[in-house]
Amino acid sequence: MSTILFDQQPETTAPPKVLNRRLIAWSVGGLLIAAVMALIAWRITHALAKPEAAVSAIPTVSVAEVGISAVPSTVSIIGTIAARYDMPIGVEGDGGRVTAVYVEAGDHVKQGQVLVHLNNSVLQPQVTNLEAALDQARAEAELADAEYQRARTVGSSGALSAEETQRRKSSAVTAAAHVKVAAALLEEARARLARADVRAPANGIILTRSVEVGQTAMPGGEALFRLSKDGETELRGQVAEQDLPLLKVGQLVDVKLTGTSKIYQGRIRLLGAVIDPATRLGTAKVSLTPDPNLRPGAFARAQVTVSNAERAVLPQTAVLNDDKGSYVLIVNAQGKIERRAVRVTGMVPSGVTVAEGINPKDQIVTTAGAFLQEGETVKPVVVAGTS
Repeated sequence: MSTILFDQQPETTAPPKVLNRRLIAWSVGGLLIAAVMALIAWRITHALAKPEAAVSAIPTVSVAEVGISAVPSTVSIIGTIAARYDMPIGVEGDGGRVTAVYVEAGDHVKQGQVLVHLNNSVLQPQVTNLEAALDQARAEAELADAEYQRARTVGSSGALSAEETQRRKSSAVTAAAHVKVAAALLEEARARLARADVRAPANGIILTRSVEVGQTAMPGGEALFRLSKDGETELRGQVAEQDLPLLKVGQLVDVKLTGTSKIYQGRIRLLGAVIDPATRLGTAKVSLTPDPNLRPGAFARAQVTVSNAERAVLPQTAVLNDDKGSYVLIVNAQGKIERRAVRVTGMVPSGVTVAEGINPKDQIVTTAGAFLQEGETVKPVVVAGTS
Protein backbone atom coordinates (compact mmCIF):
# COMPACT_ATOMS: atom_id res chain seq x y z
CA MET A 1 0.00 0.00 0.00
CA SER A 2 2.93 2.35 0.55
CA THR A 3 3.99 1.93 -3.02
CA ILE A 4 0.61 2.94 -4.31
CA LEU A 5 0.68 6.11 -2.24
CA PHE A 6 4.12 7.06 -3.56
CA ASP A 7 3.03 6.63 -7.14
CA GLN A 8 0.00 8.95 -6.74
CA GLN A 9 1.85 11.92 -5.17
CA PRO A 10 3.30 13.41 -8.41
CA GLU A 11 -0.25 13.61 -9.84
CA THR A 12 -1.30 16.03 -7.08
CA THR A 13 1.60 18.51 -7.72
CA ALA A 14 1.27 18.99 -11.60
CA PRO A 15 -1.99 21.07 -11.98
CA PRO A 16 -0.76 24.32 -10.30
CA LYS A 17 1.92 24.83 -13.00
CA VAL A 18 -0.65 24.52 -15.78
CA LEU A 19 -2.94 27.05 -14.12
CA ASN A 20 -0.16 29.58 -13.78
CA ARG A 21 0.62 29.41 -17.47
CA ARG A 22 -3.02 29.88 -18.40
CA LEU A 23 -3.35 32.89 -16.14
CA ILE A 24 -0.33 34.50 -17.70
CA ALA A 25 -1.71 33.90 -21.23
CA TRP A 26 -5.08 35.32 -20.27
CA SER A 27 -3.50 38.39 -18.74
CA VAL A 28 -1.38 39.12 -21.83
CA GLY A 29 -4.43 38.60 -24.11
CA GLY A 30 -6.51 40.93 -21.99
CA LEU A 31 -3.86 43.63 -22.17
CA LEU A 32 -3.68 43.32 -25.95
CA ILE A 33 -7.45 43.53 -26.28
CA ALA A 34 -7.54 46.58 -24.01
CA ALA A 35 -4.83 48.27 -26.10
CA VAL A 36 -6.71 47.58 -29.33
CA MET A 37 -9.95 48.90 -27.87
CA ALA A 38 -8.18 52.03 -26.63
CA LEU A 39 -6.68 52.59 -30.11
CA ILE A 40 -10.07 52.20 -31.76
CA ALA A 41 -11.69 54.56 -29.28
CA TRP A 42 -8.95 57.16 -29.89
CA ARG A 43 -9.41 56.97 -33.67
CA ILE A 44 -13.18 57.35 -33.39
CA THR A 45 -12.84 60.29 -31.06
CA HIS A 46 -10.28 61.94 -33.37
CA ALA A 47 -12.48 61.41 -36.43
CA LEU A 48 -15.49 62.92 -34.68
CA ALA A 49 -13.48 65.90 -33.52
CA LYS A 50 -12.47 66.96 -37.10
CA PRO A 51 -15.96 68.04 -38.30
CA GLU A 52 -16.38 70.06 -35.12
CA ALA A 53 -13.16 71.84 -35.89
CA ALA A 54 -14.28 72.41 -39.50
CA VAL A 55 -17.64 73.72 -38.36
CA SER A 56 -16.07 75.98 -35.82
CA ALA A 57 -13.75 77.59 -38.48
CA ILE A 58 -14.80 81.25 -39.20
CA PRO A 59 -14.81 82.12 -42.94
CA THR A 60 -13.01 85.21 -44.19
CA VAL A 61 -14.94 87.56 -46.51
CA SER A 62 -13.93 90.61 -48.51
CA VAL A 63 -15.76 93.78 -47.57
CA ALA A 64 -15.72 97.40 -48.71
CA GLU A 65 -16.80 100.51 -46.89
CA VAL A 66 -19.51 102.58 -48.55
CA GLY A 67 -18.21 105.40 -50.73
CA ILE A 68 -20.37 108.53 -51.08
CA SER A 69 -19.83 110.69 -54.15
CA ALA A 70 -21.67 113.14 -56.38
CA VAL A 71 -23.36 111.07 -59.07
CA PRO A 72 -25.08 112.73 -62.04
CA SER A 73 -28.71 111.80 -62.38
CA THR A 74 -29.55 111.13 -66.02
CA VAL A 75 -32.63 110.46 -68.11
CA SER A 76 -32.52 108.20 -71.16
CA ILE A 77 -34.21 108.92 -74.46
CA ILE A 78 -34.41 105.99 -76.87
CA GLY A 79 -35.52 106.42 -80.46
CA THR A 80 -34.46 106.89 -84.07
CA ILE A 81 -32.82 109.59 -86.16
CA ALA A 82 -35.22 111.36 -88.51
CA ALA A 83 -35.24 114.34 -90.86
CA ARG A 84 -36.68 117.35 -89.09
CA TYR A 85 -38.54 118.35 -92.28
CA ASP A 86 -39.17 115.24 -94.38
CA MET A 87 -40.64 116.55 -97.64
CA PRO A 88 -42.18 114.16 -100.22
CA ILE A 89 -41.75 115.30 -103.82
CA GLY A 90 -44.20 114.22 -106.51
CA VAL A 91 -45.74 115.35 -109.80
CA GLU A 92 -47.64 118.64 -109.72
CA GLY A 93 -48.83 118.85 -113.32
CA ASP A 94 -50.56 116.50 -115.71
CA GLY A 95 -48.00 113.75 -115.34
CA GLY A 96 -46.41 111.74 -118.07
CA ARG A 97 -43.60 109.40 -118.94
CA VAL A 98 -40.28 110.02 -117.18
CA THR A 99 -37.56 110.80 -119.72
CA ALA A 100 -34.67 111.77 -117.40
CA VAL A 101 -33.69 111.56 -113.71
CA TYR A 102 -30.90 113.90 -112.64
CA VAL A 103 -30.25 113.11 -108.93
CA GLU A 104 -29.60 110.15 -106.66
CA ALA A 105 -30.31 109.48 -102.99
CA GLY A 106 -27.80 111.34 -100.85
CA ASP A 107 -27.29 114.23 -103.31
CA HIS A 108 -27.41 117.81 -102.07
CA VAL A 109 -29.82 119.91 -104.14
CA LYS A 110 -30.76 123.58 -104.39
CA GLN A 111 -34.24 125.05 -104.42
CA GLY A 112 -35.64 125.03 -107.96
CA GLN A 113 -33.12 122.46 -109.24
CA VAL A 114 -34.58 120.06 -111.84
CA LEU A 115 -34.81 116.52 -110.44
CA VAL A 116 -36.91 114.73 -113.08
CA HIS A 117 -37.97 115.60 -116.64
CA LEU A 118 -41.28 114.35 -118.02
CA ASN A 119 -42.32 113.99 -121.65
CA ASN A 120 -43.54 117.43 -122.90
CA SER A 121 -44.16 116.61 -126.58
CA VAL A 122 -47.76 117.84 -126.28
CA LEU A 123 -47.26 120.85 -124.03
CA GLN A 124 -44.49 122.48 -126.03
CA PRO A 125 -46.52 122.90 -129.27
CA GLN A 126 -49.41 124.28 -127.22
CA VAL A 127 -47.15 126.96 -125.82
CA THR A 128 -45.87 127.83 -129.29
CA ASN A 129 -49.42 128.09 -130.62
CA LEU A 130 -50.50 130.36 -127.78
CA GLU A 131 -47.47 132.58 -128.24
CA ALA A 132 -48.51 133.14 -131.86
CA ALA A 133 -52.12 133.80 -130.81
CA LEU A 134 -50.88 136.42 -128.34
CA ASP A 135 -48.87 138.16 -131.03
CA GLN A 136 -51.90 138.18 -133.32
CA ALA A 137 -54.14 139.60 -130.60
CA ARG A 138 -51.65 142.34 -129.82
CA ALA A 139 -51.46 143.33 -133.51
CA GLU A 140 -55.24 143.47 -133.77
CA ALA A 141 -55.44 145.50 -130.59
CA GLU A 142 -52.89 148.00 -131.89
CA LEU A 143 -54.85 148.39 -135.15
CA ALA A 144 -58.16 148.84 -133.36
CA ASP A 145 -56.66 151.39 -131.01
CA ALA A 146 -55.15 153.35 -133.93
CA GLU A 147 -58.51 153.50 -135.70
CA TYR A 148 -60.20 154.70 -132.56
CA GLN A 149 -57.65 157.47 -132.05
CA ARG A 150 -58.12 158.58 -135.68
CA ALA A 151 -61.90 158.64 -135.26
CA ARG A 152 -61.54 160.85 -132.19
CA THR A 153 -59.37 163.28 -134.15
CA VAL A 154 -61.62 163.68 -137.15
CA GLY A 155 -64.87 163.22 -135.27
CA SER A 156 -64.74 166.74 -133.88
CA SER A 157 -64.79 168.19 -137.42
CA GLY A 158 -67.92 166.25 -138.31
CA ALA A 159 -66.23 163.85 -140.79
CA LEU A 160 -67.37 160.81 -138.74
CA SER A 161 -70.55 160.31 -136.84
CA ALA A 162 -70.57 159.81 -133.12
CA GLU A 163 -71.88 156.28 -133.64
CA GLU A 164 -68.84 155.33 -135.76
CA THR A 165 -66.46 156.78 -133.24
CA GLN A 166 -68.15 154.75 -130.51
CA ARG A 167 -68.00 151.56 -132.61
CA ARG A 168 -64.26 151.98 -133.14
CA LYS A 169 -63.79 152.59 -129.43
CA SER A 170 -65.62 149.37 -128.64
CA SER A 171 -63.48 147.45 -131.15
CA ALA A 172 -60.30 148.79 -129.53
CA VAL A 173 -61.49 147.72 -126.06
CA THR A 174 -62.47 144.26 -127.33
CA ALA A 175 -59.09 143.81 -129.03
CA ALA A 176 -57.28 144.79 -125.81
CA ALA A 177 -59.36 142.20 -123.91
CA HIS A 178 -58.38 139.55 -126.47
CA VAL A 179 -54.74 140.36 -125.74
CA LYS A 180 -55.27 139.74 -122.03
CA VAL A 181 -57.05 136.44 -122.70
CA ALA A 182 -54.29 135.25 -125.03
CA ALA A 183 -51.64 136.27 -122.48
CA ALA A 184 -53.44 134.35 -119.71
CA LEU A 185 -53.75 131.23 -121.84
CA LEU A 186 -50.07 131.44 -122.72
CA GLU A 187 -49.11 131.87 -119.07
CA GLU A 188 -51.16 128.81 -118.12
CA ALA A 189 -49.56 126.71 -120.85
CA ARG A 190 -46.09 127.80 -119.85
CA ALA A 191 -46.84 126.90 -116.22
CA ARG A 192 -48.01 123.45 -117.28
CA LEU A 193 -44.87 123.05 -119.37
CA ALA A 194 -42.70 124.13 -116.45
CA ARG A 195 -44.35 121.52 -114.21
CA ALA A 196 -43.23 118.86 -116.64
CA ASP A 197 -39.90 119.30 -114.82
CA VAL A 198 -40.08 118.09 -111.19
CA ARG A 199 -38.03 120.58 -109.16
CA ALA A 200 -36.67 120.68 -105.62
CA PRO A 201 -38.98 122.73 -103.36
CA ALA A 202 -36.12 123.70 -101.00
CA ASN A 203 -32.42 123.27 -100.33
CA GLY A 204 -31.60 119.92 -98.77
CA ILE A 205 -30.54 116.31 -99.16
CA ILE A 206 -32.32 113.68 -101.20
CA LEU A 207 -33.21 110.87 -98.77
CA THR A 208 -34.88 108.36 -101.08
CA ARG A 209 -35.52 107.96 -104.79
CA SER A 210 -38.34 105.80 -106.16
CA VAL A 211 -38.48 106.86 -109.82
CA GLU A 212 -36.86 105.40 -112.90
CA VAL A 213 -36.64 106.49 -116.54
CA GLY A 214 -39.54 105.12 -118.57
CA GLN A 215 -42.13 104.88 -115.83
CA THR A 216 -45.31 106.94 -115.88
CA ALA A 217 -45.57 109.49 -113.10
CA MET A 218 -49.00 110.80 -112.21
CA PRO A 219 -50.29 113.41 -109.74
CA GLY A 220 -51.38 111.91 -106.42
CA GLY A 221 -49.25 108.83 -106.94
CA GLU A 222 -46.27 107.62 -104.97
CA ALA A 223 -43.71 110.30 -104.10
CA LEU A 224 -40.77 110.29 -106.48
CA PHE A 225 -38.32 111.57 -103.84
CA ARG A 226 -38.11 112.41 -100.14
CA LEU A 227 -36.14 115.52 -99.28
CA SER A 228 -34.60 116.52 -95.93
CA LYS A 229 -34.98 120.29 -95.93
CA ASP A 230 -31.62 121.97 -95.24
CA GLY A 231 -30.28 118.55 -94.18
CA GLU A 232 -31.56 119.06 -90.62
CA THR A 233 -31.92 115.94 -88.46
CA GLU A 234 -33.35 115.19 -85.04
CA LEU A 235 -33.77 112.36 -82.58
CA ARG A 236 -37.37 111.32 -82.10
CA GLY A 237 -37.48 109.24 -78.95
CA GLN A 238 -39.55 108.03 -76.05
CA VAL A 239 -39.15 108.84 -72.37
CA ALA A 240 -40.52 107.08 -69.30
CA GLU A 241 -43.54 108.79 -67.77
CA GLN A 242 -41.79 109.49 -64.45
CA ASP A 243 -38.76 111.02 -66.20
CA LEU A 244 -40.61 113.38 -68.53
CA PRO A 245 -41.15 116.13 -65.88
CA LEU A 246 -37.37 116.26 -65.35
CA LEU A 247 -36.74 117.37 -68.95
CA LYS A 248 -36.94 120.92 -70.28
CA VAL A 249 -36.78 122.43 -73.75
CA GLY A 250 -33.23 123.60 -74.48
CA GLN A 251 -31.41 121.04 -72.29
CA LEU A 252 -28.15 119.67 -73.69
CA VAL A 253 -28.26 116.04 -74.80
CA ASP A 254 -25.52 113.51 -75.58
CA VAL A 255 -26.59 111.22 -78.42
CA LYS A 256 -24.91 107.94 -79.40
CA LEU A 257 -25.66 105.75 -82.38
CA THR A 258 -25.79 101.98 -81.98
CA GLY A 259 -22.36 100.41 -82.36
CA THR A 260 -20.39 103.66 -82.13
CA SER A 261 -18.77 105.54 -79.26
CA LYS A 262 -18.88 108.99 -80.84
CA ILE A 263 -21.10 111.49 -79.02
CA TYR A 264 -23.26 113.93 -80.99
CA GLN A 265 -24.43 117.05 -79.20
CA GLY A 266 -28.05 118.14 -79.38
CA ARG A 267 -30.74 120.09 -77.57
CA ILE A 268 -34.28 119.17 -76.64
CA ARG A 269 -36.53 120.91 -79.15
CA LEU A 270 -39.96 119.62 -78.22
CA LEU A 271 -41.59 117.57 -75.44
CA GLY A 272 -44.77 115.65 -76.06
CA ALA A 273 -48.01 116.93 -74.58
CA VAL A 274 -49.51 113.49 -73.86
CA ILE A 275 -48.51 110.11 -72.38
CA ASP A 276 -49.34 106.96 -74.30
CA PRO A 277 -51.80 105.12 -72.01
CA ALA A 278 -50.67 101.72 -73.33
CA THR A 279 -46.89 102.10 -72.96
CA ARG A 280 -46.77 104.88 -70.31
CA LEU A 281 -44.19 106.67 -72.45
CA GLY A 282 -43.95 110.26 -73.64
CA THR A 283 -42.18 111.68 -76.69
CA ALA A 284 -39.20 114.00 -77.00
CA LYS A 285 -37.54 115.54 -80.05
CA VAL A 286 -33.86 116.47 -79.93
CA SER A 287 -32.45 118.76 -82.64
CA LEU A 288 -29.01 117.74 -83.92
CA THR A 289 -26.29 119.45 -85.90
CA PRO A 290 -26.26 118.05 -89.47
CA ASP A 291 -23.67 115.29 -89.85
CA PRO A 292 -23.18 112.69 -92.64
CA ASN A 293 -23.28 109.90 -90.04
CA LEU A 294 -26.68 110.94 -88.70
CA ARG A 295 -28.76 109.05 -91.23
CA PRO A 296 -32.55 108.97 -90.82
CA GLY A 297 -33.74 105.61 -89.54
CA ALA A 298 -30.66 104.91 -87.40
CA PHE A 299 -31.30 103.71 -83.84
CA ALA A 300 -29.92 106.06 -81.18
CA ARG A 301 -29.81 106.51 -77.42
CA ALA A 302 -29.52 109.86 -75.65
CA GLN A 303 -28.55 110.77 -72.09
CA VAL A 304 -29.68 113.99 -70.40
CA THR A 305 -28.04 115.04 -67.15
CA VAL A 306 -30.84 116.49 -65.02
CA SER A 307 -29.09 116.86 -61.62
CA ASN A 308 -26.12 115.86 -59.44
CA ALA A 309 -26.97 114.02 -56.21
CA GLU A 310 -24.96 112.43 -53.38
CA ARG A 311 -25.23 108.69 -53.86
CA ALA A 312 -23.57 105.60 -52.42
CA VAL A 313 -21.49 103.78 -55.02
CA LEU A 314 -20.94 100.02 -54.56
CA PRO A 315 -19.16 97.38 -56.64
CA GLN A 316 -21.57 95.70 -59.01
CA THR A 317 -20.87 92.29 -57.42
CA ALA A 318 -22.03 93.55 -54.03
CA VAL A 319 -25.66 94.08 -55.06
CA LEU A 320 -27.77 90.91 -55.15
CA ASN A 321 -31.34 90.29 -56.25
CA ASP A 322 -34.08 87.81 -55.42
CA ASP A 323 -37.86 87.68 -55.41
CA LYS A 324 -37.90 90.25 -52.59
CA GLY A 325 -35.88 92.81 -54.56
CA SER A 326 -32.35 94.21 -54.47
CA TYR A 327 -30.25 93.80 -51.34
CA VAL A 328 -26.69 93.75 -49.97
CA LEU A 329 -25.01 91.78 -47.19
CA ILE A 330 -23.18 93.73 -44.50
CA VAL A 331 -21.00 92.66 -41.57
CA ASN A 332 -22.46 94.21 -38.43
CA ALA A 333 -20.66 95.17 -35.21
CA GLN A 334 -20.95 91.59 -33.90
CA GLY A 335 -19.18 90.22 -36.99
CA LYS A 336 -22.33 88.58 -38.33
CA ILE A 337 -23.93 88.72 -41.76
CA GLU A 338 -26.95 91.04 -42.02
CA ARG A 339 -29.21 91.56 -45.01
CA ARG A 340 -30.18 95.10 -46.08
CA ALA A 341 -32.74 95.99 -48.74
CA VAL A 342 -31.50 98.78 -51.03
CA ARG A 343 -32.91 100.98 -53.80
CA VAL A 344 -30.69 101.00 -56.88
CA THR A 345 -30.85 104.20 -58.91
CA GLY A 346 -28.49 103.49 -61.79
CA MET A 347 -25.09 102.46 -63.09
CA VAL A 348 -21.84 104.42 -63.28
CA PRO A 349 -18.41 103.32 -64.53
CA SER A 350 -17.26 102.63 -60.96
CA GLY A 351 -20.25 100.49 -59.97
CA VAL A 352 -23.88 100.68 -58.87
CA THR A 353 -25.49 103.76 -57.32
CA VAL A 354 -27.71 103.18 -54.28
CA ALA A 355 -30.06 105.81 -52.86
CA GLU A 356 -31.48 104.06 -49.79
CA GLY A 357 -30.72 101.21 -47.40
CA ILE A 358 -27.08 101.64 -46.31
CA ASN A 359 -24.98 103.96 -44.16
CA PRO A 360 -21.58 105.52 -44.93
CA LYS A 361 -19.66 103.29 -42.46
CA ASP A 362 -21.32 99.98 -43.29
CA GLN A 363 -19.01 97.15 -44.35
CA ILE A 364 -20.49 95.65 -47.51
CA VAL A 365 -19.66 92.10 -48.62
CA THR A 366 -18.27 92.58 -52.14
CA THR A 367 -17.98 89.01 -53.45
CA ALA A 368 -19.41 85.52 -52.82
CA GLY A 369 -22.39 86.96 -50.96
CA ALA A 370 -24.68 84.27 -52.41
CA PHE A 371 -22.79 81.60 -50.41
CA LEU A 372 -23.30 83.29 -47.04
CA GLN A 373 -26.22 82.91 -44.66
CA GLU A 374 -27.85 85.71 -42.71
CA GLY A 375 -26.62 85.59 -39.12
CA GLU A 376 -23.43 83.68 -40.01
CA THR A 377 -20.27 84.78 -38.19
CA VAL A 378 -17.48 85.89 -40.54
CA LYS A 379 -14.09 87.57 -40.45
CA PRO A 380 -14.21 90.77 -42.57
CA VAL A 381 -11.19 91.90 -44.60
CA VAL A 382 -11.37 95.37 -46.16
CA VAL A 383 -10.36 95.27 -49.81
CA ALA A 384 -8.25 98.27 -50.82
CA GLY A 385 -9.53 100.45 -53.65
CA THR A 386 -13.21 99.48 -53.35
CA SER A 387 -14.36 102.11 -50.90
